[in-house]
Amino acid sequence: MNSAKKEPKKSASERRKLLRERMWPDVTDESLWLRTQRTGFTTIPRTMNLIGRIQDTLSGKGFPTSTTYLTLWCWVYDEGFVEVRNPKEFAYESGFSGPRAESVWKSRMRKLEELGFIQSKPGLAGDFHYVLILNPIQVIESIYKDKPNDIAYAALRGRLVQVGADDIDLI
Repeated sequence: MNSAKKEPKKSASERRKLLRERMWPDVTDESLWLRTQRTGFTTIPRTMNLIGRIQDTLSGKGFPTSTTYLTLWCWVYDEGFVEVRNPKEFAYESGFSGPRAESVWKSRMRKLEELGFIQSKPGLAGDFHYVLILNPIQVIESIYKDKPNDIAYAALRGRLVQVGADDIDLI
């Protein structure tokens, strides 16, 4: 009989850290940008890249909205809404500069609202002073309910299964 005690199974996080340490033995935690050791992070869906790709497709050629949406996500807190006090700042962070930056940003915001990804209320900073971010998975599901064979939608649904998301019925 083997009297050696079995070690408890390592978690997925512990296994990834062990693998990282073996592959990059000279790199310390201080050299990495680790969420649990730094401040200034937000929660972002693991499917954000696919959400952005779908948004850009839906918004039309030459009219991408994903960087504008990502900027909103980088400002949102757990309440699900953003207060836009300085539209020029949001325009810049969304990738727009020059004399038309703010008007281009506003056009992208209008498109995001038209597609159903956000809702807005006016305030002192303009039409988009208060922005509510709706669940993008549910918005996409409603848009694609009659187009189930779309490749981008299929890729998103596949990734949702991988990450264990329960925003929509995947079966």
